[in-house]
Amino acid sequence: MHIPAGLTFESWLHIGRNLKLITNSSAWWLGDWLVYGESRFPDRYRLVLEETALDYQTLRNYAWVARRFPAWRRRDALSLQHHAETAALPEAEQDRWLSRAEKEKWSTRRLRAELRQFRELTGAVPRKPPTKVVVSLAEGRGEAWSQAAEAARMPLPDWIAKVLDEAAADAG
Repeated sequence: MHIPAGLTFESWLHIGRNLKLITNSSAWWLGDWLVYGESRFPDRYRLVLEETALDYQTLRNYAWVARRFPAWRRRDALSLQHHAETAALPEAEQDRWLSRAEKEKWSTRRLRAELRQFRELTGAVPRKPPTKVVVSLAEGRGEAWSQAAEAARMPLPDWIAKVLDEAAADAG
């Protein structure tokens, strides 16, 4: 980036605000792009992840948040990270906390602190305890699933949940 020597403070500030907007938007774009790739190109998805310079876990988080917040539910004034802080909550709670963060212009750190304080005061847990599912598999099936999860660079329970979530979304 070339920045002219005689730039005014206002111009410099304007550039910074635009860069912030681009940075926030690009996180959402990456998340949406990854969600599309997971479903459309499952056999090539891992290869593409290796092509990006970002950490696998970061990309996975972007995709998870993008799945939890379709474009119409996203708050333009808040970052993907704001949304990530509330992503594990039920939709109504997500909306309540994001509205408050937007109205009061909270940083991500402030939203995280407010959520933590709320949980401590109310004894609320961030999410329901996970449901345990036990499945009996035919011989060889477990190994095939483990190999598929490994190829996707995911723990087996996460891979199974992803496959089932996609099937539920397709059926829904």
